[in-house]
Amino acid sequence: MHCAIYKGPKKTDHYLYVEEKDNFERVPEALRTLLGPLQLVMTLTLSAERPLAQTDVNDVMAALVEQGYFLQMPPPVIEPRLDS
Repeated sequence: MHCAIYKGPKKTDHYLYVEEKDNFERVPEALRTLLGPLQLVMTLTLSAERPLAQTDVNDVMAALVEQGYFLQMPPPVIEPRLDS
């Protein structure tokens, strides 16, 4: 499965995967506004045998089929607990 990956200037470390380069037809306008003007990062062939570094490739492929896009967000920052 082929996809194109974009980033926007408004949200660092957020990446938008779409089924086809420059096709944002299925991406909600609110999400596009949140990210800002999108810039192509890369195109990629997804495969269950080829893992991704930051997210589960199967989740990405399922989202692309079901909704036409996948938004990769940075992992949550866990603050250390300071017990007294």
